[in-house]
Amino acid sequence: MKILLLEDEYSLRKSIEEFLRECDYEVYGYGTGDDALDALYCLQFDLLLLDVNVPGMNGFELLRTIRDDHIMTPAIFLTSMTQMQDLQKGYKEGCCDYIRKPFDLMELQLRISQAIKSFYFHDSEEKIDLGEKLLYDTKRFALTYGDTLIELSKTERLMIELLLKHRSQAVTMEMFQDAVWGEYVDPANIRVQINNLRKKLPVDVIQNRRGIGYIIE
Repeated sequence: MKILLLEDEYSLRKSIEEFLRECDYEVYGYGTGDDALDALYCLQFDLLLLDVNVPGMNGFELLRTIRDDHIMTPAIFLTSMTQMQDLQKGYKEGCCDYIRKPFDLMELQLRISQAIKSFYFHDSEEKIDLGEKLLYDTKRFALTYGDTLIELSKTERLMIELLLKHRSQAVTMEMFQDAVWGEYVDPANIRVQINNLRKKLPVDVIQNRRGIGYIIE
């Protein structure tokens, strides 16, 4: 589980990072909104923890920016704000929760667990059943197996979406090139990406059609 933490107070950021790593989360901490925004366009995160009043782009602006770009990663605001209009603004920008400073780290962990459960493991008509408890949520771009979230790179997500778009039909190398990369890619590299994706899946749903491509039945 990969978490982005935006917090400009160094000691607090390091305390949160250390605590969450002890909870087996992979944490990337940033002190400015601009650095956090750059990271969001380079890496794929499962949850965002955002302070509001930070140097450069503030937390509200950052969340609004990525929501405009259809990045729907769940976000929790960490804030000392107490005015209702400020909290309402956070929800308007697209957060799923907020926690007031100062807070107990155990409470933060509980909020994180609840946000992940609500976002990734809800009942939804947008979920596609791949068989044997393996589900893909087309709205949240999330792949889950039972109560486990399977982390996907952007390339892996695009490959799964292409295979599901053409479910029960073989997807050729040319189709992968056009839809995933938008340019020519050596078929050997595509096969490596597919094999890496298959290794992540607890269920063998991606089948090879020799000489043609790959398929999800």
